[in-house]
Amino acid sequence: MASMHGQVAHLLNPHYKADVTRWLAEDCPSFDYGGFVVGDAHGEAKLLGKSAGILAGVPFFDEVVEWHISEGSSFSPVHHCATVRGPVRKILLGERVALNTLARCSGVATKYAALPFRNPIHPPSLTDFLARSARLLSLVRNAGYTHTLAGTRKTTPGFRLVEKYGMLIGGCDPHRYDLSTMTMLKDNHIWACQNSITRAVHAAKAVGGFSIKVEVECQSEEEAEEAIRAGADVVMLDNFSGEGVKVASRSLKERLRKGEGKEFLIEVSGGLTEENVEGFVCDDVDIISTSSIHQGVKHVDFSLKIVH
Repeated sequence: MASMHGQVAHLLNPHYKADVTRWLAEDCPSFDYGGFVVGDAHGEAKLLGKSAGILAGVPFFDEVVEWHISEGSSFSPVHHCATVRGPVRKILLGERVALNTLARCSGVATKYAALPFRNPIHPPSLTDFLARSARLLSLVRNAGYTHTLAGTRKTTPGFRLVEKYGMLIGGCDPHRYDLSTMTMLKDNHIWACQNSITRAVHAAKAVGGFSIKVEVECQSEEEAEEAIRAGADVVMLDNFSGEGVKVASRSLKERLRKGEGKEFLIEVSGGLTEENVEGFVCDDVDIISTSSIHQGVKHVDFSLKIVH
């Protein structure tokens, strides 16, 4: 977990605040009519967490917010998470951008870390919330899995930094950040190379050099073996059944790693959710990746209330 080794915020690039400026420009491209109404009188507002969750996204608004809980902390509703002070016009100008960003980022972090409420009529307390923390990570840990649980690159365009940051705050491996981070050869790449995995891997290695890993999406154990023999660093067993994953990963590790000394990692992906992930757990799988960590995630509900 990244936060065990330092401040996750220190990973952010020097120009990430430009994203915030761009979001504000998108929300107010011309006149701020509501801002004219309230003017520049000094005011104070409370940021309230209205649904249980884990706070993530703090660095995007650090300069203008006094936080009362630290990033990565859990809270139960209704919780006073932060206070904002300044001209009322400016507080309200940034309100929706801030709430949307925190809601999405915190939602991703919370999705990874804890179970959702199952009873909307009687929502649990924070103690219940944490006690039922069996979503994804705890599911696979309880099933005996000790390796990596990762997200994917299926993020929202223009909002990838926030979603990847949320994965890190929630304790998840964010997977590759973009096309330049690692070479991922999927079925379309292979088909475009005359359906030759070997040819595709050799081409990727030729341009990526020693520093860029190559991963190949495989539909069978035979494809995975070809990719490993061609020099792939990671093979993804894509859309296998749970039993198929266990059989193929065990065979590949026994024959090619133990038998021939080849170094490679096995990733499993494709349709994995809270409901089925336990069936894919085995010691021979190095990475379990799923977009359910960040796609279709329920946002954490925040609101901003001006103090009267």
